[in-house]
Amino acid sequence: MTVPAAELNGVWVTLNGRTVLEDVSLRIDAHDYFALLGPNGSGKSTLLKVLLGLIVPDRGEVRVYGKTPRRVRGQVGYVPQYMPFDRAFPIRVRDVVLMGRLGRSWSGRVGPGDRAVAQACLERVEMEGLAERPIGALSGGELQRVLIARALAQEPRLLLLDEPTASLDERIGQNVWTLFEELSRDMAIVVVSHDIGAISRHVQNVACLNRRLFMHPSMELTSEVMEAAYGCPIDLLAHGHPHRVLGPHEVE
Repeated sequence: MTVPAAELNGVWVTLNGRTVLEDVSLRIDAHDYFALLGPNGSGKSTLLKVLLGLIVPDRGEVRVYGKTPRRVRGQVGYVPQYMPFDRAFPIRVRDVVLMGRLGRSWSGRVGPGDRAVAQACLERVEMEGLAERPIGALSGGELQRVLIARALAQEPRLLLLDEPTASLDERIGQNVWTLFEELSRDMAIVVVSHDIGAISRHVQNVACLNRRLFMHPSMELTSEVMEAAYGCPIDLLAHGHPHRVLGPHEVE
């Protein structure tokens, strides 16, 4: 029997006296390309932190490749939505990506093989031309691509991404969605996103989270499930141009 990439059973999380996750059960298979939707404050980022082992649930069980999250941290890559840092710190783009290799070396040093992997990851996100640029000189979209490259340099078995295309222009954003689809052949991908139009074209499985988890038996986003997750009727969403996302639709 194949061990799932991640599995949550009856998970509850309370933060500052407020229930953030309520009885969440979820299975992510080894090559799944999984999208998590939901309104702001619905618990999506918290769920990612549970998978990372950064938040321990009050109740329930969490397993990543059959083990507790803390035992497999080196096998899980993570791209945060925001990364505060000192923009004056003198570090180059290439060195930031190489940081993804440090966990794979007992000595904490990087060698020629690590540099080759970092270069390949920069090329995959179309950032090889800025490899020597100071990280503080990047735009928000460029920084996001560097963070994706750093996570890929880790060569994870499970990749978690929190709004990875929020700062990217449309062309780069579409390329990144396609990249994740290709990567799912080698690893499991979990993406938190509001870009429902892109999700409907690329991912394999979708769930909506608003404290409780609403799973979809197929890729069709029904009005009943969306309204249960968002707490209000949803009929039209914007993706380039406003268009319906419930059932078969055309760009209006």
